[in-house]
Amino acid sequence: MDLYRIIRELMLERDRLQKIIDSLEEMKPDGRAGIRADVKRRGRKSMDLAAREEVSERMKRYWAGRKAQRSAASDGQEPTAQG
Repeated sequence: MDLYRIIRELMLERDRLQKIIDSLEEMKPDGRAGIRADVKRRGRKSMDLAAREEVSERMKRYWAGRKAQRSAASDGQEPTAQG
């Protein structure tokens, strides 16, 4: 394994890629790369413990109501409104 040959080939490849990047940047009207650092990406909003517990309780009530409606429908009864 010729380490110097590998390094030389990698450097040639790097130079070739840099020329391609430069030519693509010149194609842009303003000559700048299209990277916008001022745009912030939206991420997931985090919830504190109280908010998670509130959502958990609300979903437990929701699914209990859905289960009650399914069981009432299977028994032939009219489902009651949950609120």
